[in-house]
Amino acid sequence: MCDHFKSDYSRRDFLTRTSLGLGALTLGSLIDPYSLLASSPGTGGVLGNPHFTPKVKRVIYLFQSGAPSQLDLFDYKPLLAKMNGEELPESVRNGQRLTGMTSGQTSLPLAGSIFKFKQHGQNGAWMSELMPHTAKITDELCFIRSMYTEAINHDPAVTFIQTGSQFPGRPSIGSWMSYGLGSDNENLPGFVVLITKDKLGQPLYSRLWGNGFLPSEYQGVQFRAGKNPVLFLDNPPGVTEKNRRTQLDHLNTLQEIQHDQFEDPEIRARMSQYEMAYRMQTSVPEIMDTSGEPDYIYEMYGEDSRKPGTYAANCLLARRLIEKDVKFVQLYHQGWDHHGGLPNAIKIQCKETDQPSAALIMDLKQRGLLDDTLVIWGGEFGRTNYSQGTLSATNYGRDHHPKCYTLFMAGAGIKAGTIYGGTDEFGYNVVENGVHIHDFQATLMHLMGVDHERLIFKHQGRRFRLTDVHGRVVKGILS
Repeated sequence: MCDHFKSDYSRRDFLTRTSLGLGALTLGSLIDPYSLLASSPGTGGVLGNPHFTPKVKRVIYLFQSGAPSQLDLFDYKPLLAKMNGEELPESVRNGQRLTGMTSGQTSLPLAGSIFKFKQHGQNGAWMSELMPHTAKITDELCFIRSMYTEAINHDPAVTFIQTGSQFPGRPSIGSWMSYGLGSDNENLPGFVVLITKDKLGQPLYSRLWGNGFLPSEYQGVQFRAGKNPVLFLDNPPGVTEKNRRTQLDHLNTLQEIQHDQFEDPEIRARMSQYEMAYRMQTSVPEIMDTSGEPDYIYEMYGEDSRKPGTYAANCLLARRLIEKDVKFVQLYHQGWDHHGGLPNAIKIQCKETDQPSAALIMDLKQRGLLDDTLVIWGGEFGRTNYSQGTLSATNYGRDHHPKCYTLFMAGAGIKAGTIYGGTDEFGYNVVENGVHIHDFQATLMHLMGVDHERLIFKHQGRRFRLTDVHGRVVKGILS
């Protein structure tokens, strides 16, 4: 039934295909000399080698979905407390757009944080009482207080910071890194996703860790808590490991024939994924089993770390994945969208995330892993300095605010104990060293040894990159 795959080619066919192949290879080497060194799919990236010596080997991105209020956590603004209840001056807002949730409010009363702030560390970083564990390690952190974005609503904003575009369909950061640099572990994916279970909040779609138009083997693989961490990974009842190996060998033979005929790269991508799934049948259960961790580690990460699927447990898993040389680990934690009832809601979020986030950084440090690992903590945009809805002495809400917010980093290549950028005394506008989303992405790629302007993929006639046509490396935060 496969006779049509066995057709003999003429000498003209052979010379034509060979000449085109050699020509393409030569052109590729002129465009990117590292492409000739690229390893096989699934282990090596298209670059073969980084563009320059990387300072970061692995990344853990702790994404706080819903947008934490920088004004209640990191960006201390005593003027807001002094002017609490007064109207936001138009000279500060300067006509900036609002969401539909507050554009109809007749009043925009300034809302000072009800939480106490203190300075910590050698550089005197201001931190809210809500994050006591993170406050203890401020000398390990680099705060960027001048982040800003162009998106004012959650879905486009999350899509923007995760993929470089507000529109769905682009590859995620982890996919770009896997595509360019490959994987350092043949038995685990180069890009793993962990999501806190049973959390309500803005929806998270798989396209946020998807491969977009890149080959499918570079998409993120979600690990779940429970009996089946990766869906459809286990063999069905009655199928032994030997049966599965034999099946894959025969399937690969058929797919190689198909690839030789059609030369569709997705055929080999599918083959690579099948093989990875087979190897993961033994590697994933091992990495997910934390029962061998000593008690002091559980105490370090907090009591939730013993409960699979919690944020704390996922932080511990992230460290275990990093130990196995997984290149990019993405954690998602929902529940930060506090349009009302912020004081009580943000307490819950901080209780769930503060201790394990700080523990992860210090755990990496005590194992020597922080020397070549970068940890990122932050959301998609900031929150307003005025109250959404009724403002009282004990309660308020904050709307979306894209013009300024805070994230922090720790680890390789970053100046520890640094506060970069700043906002005005109202916490409404960036006044010093603004960092756009594409600047953040360009800097992340730079730390991993990749020139963001040179890692490109041609799709539908256009050359795409993570940072589109923008982005600059933020040298002020680099060590």
